[in-house]
Amino acid sequence: MFVKSNDAPAIDMRDKRKYPILKIMAMCVIVPIGFLAVVFAYLAYPGTPSKSKFMTFEGYIELPKGGLFNVLDYLTLNGGTLFVTSESSGALFKVDLDLNHPSVSPISEMPGAGAAHGVALLPEANVAFITRSEENMVHVFDPKSLRLLGSIPVADDADAILYVPSAKLVYVANGETKLATLIDPVKRTIVGAIQLPGKPEFPALDPQTGLLYQNLEDINSIAAIDLGKRSVVGQWSLAPCKGPSGMAIDFAQRRLFTVCSGNAELVVFDLETHRVITSLKIGGGPDSVAFDPMLHRIYSAGKAGRLTVIRQDGPDAYRVLDEIHTHYGAHTLALDPISHKVFVGYASLLVHPRIAVFSPVP
Repeated sequence: MFVKSNDAPAIDMRDKRKYPILKIMAMCVIVPIGFLAVVFAYLAYPGTPSKSKFMTFEGYIELPKGGLFNVLDYLTLNGGTLFVTSESSGALFKVDLDLNHPSVSPISEMPGAGAAHGVALLPEANVAFITRSEENMVHVFDPKSLRLLGSIPVADDADAILYVPSAKLVYVANGETKLATLIDPVKRTIVGAIQLPGKPEFPALDPQTGLLYQNLEDINSIAAIDLGKRSVVGQWSLAPCKGPSGMAIDFAQRRLFTVCSGNAELVVFDLETHRVITSLKIGGGPDSVAFDPMLHRIYSAGKAGRLTVIRQDGPDAYRVLDEIHTHYGAHTLALDPISHKVFVGYASLLVHPRIAVFSPVP
C-alpha cells in the first residue's frame, strides 16, 4: 500500500516497518561488543585497589610478562625474599624486597616448563624445592642463584609443598592421586608416601604437636598426619566449609583458619576439641589465607578480586573489617610477620603480572 500527498513522493509502508527491526538487530550486535570491550578492559587494566580505613596500598611490584595471559600461584616469603610461581608460564620469580620502596625491588627469574606451584626452602642448606604439576616433578634449585640442581619424579598433580624441620622431610601434596609424597632433602629421593582420604589442598604444620594438618578439598574435611608414623592419625569435618583450600594456624590460641572456595567462607577450627567454632562470609573464590599473630588479623584473597581483612577479638570472636576490591584473579597472598605487609598476586591479561603491596593502618 502506498501513501501519497500532493507534495511528497510515495512511501512504501513495508519499508518503514523494517527500520525498527534493523535498529534492534544493530543493538543486538553493538551491546554485546560493548559489554565484551568493558570486560576486556577490566581484565587487562589492573587499576588501583579500593580505599580502605584498615590497609594502605603502597603500589605494585611488576613482574616479567610470560605471555598474553599470566596466572600467579604461590607466594612464599623467606626473610627479605619473596618467591612467586607462575601457573601459566612455569616461571619462578625471585623478588629481593625493598620494603621502603617495593616497586623498585630487584627481580630475577628461573624459567620452566609446566605449571609451577609451591616452593619449600631449607635456608640452612641453601637449597629449595618447587613443584611442577604438568611434569609430575619436583625440581631442586639454589634459592640464591636460581640454578637448577636436580629433578625428582613424583606422582601426578604435585601442588603444595612444605619442609618439616622436625622430621627432616619435604612434604608434597599430590592432588588428583590423593597422595602425600615424602622426600629426603639431603639425598633428594622419595623415602615414603601416605595415602590420603581425599584430595589434598593446602597443608600447615603445628609446631606444638609436630602434626601436619592437610585440607581435603573434595570431602570438606581436614586430616592430621603424623610424619613419624607416616600415617593419618585423625580426620574431621569442616562443615559448613565447601572446598577447603588455603590454611593458616594461630599456634598460641590453638585455632586453625581455612578458607572455602566452594561457598566463600572462612571457618575457625579448634585444634584441641577438633570442631568448627565459627564461620564468616568472605570474598568469592578464596584460595589463600594468612594470620598475623601480633595484630590479630586474618587476611584472605580470592579469585573474585577481594582482599578480606578480619579482626580476631578473641579465640572464638571474629569480625570482618573490610573487603578491598583488588582485581579479578588476585587469589594468592603472603604476609611478612615483621613488617606486617601483605603481598597479593594478580593475574593479568596482556599487561605484566604484578604483586600489590599493602600495609596495615595502625
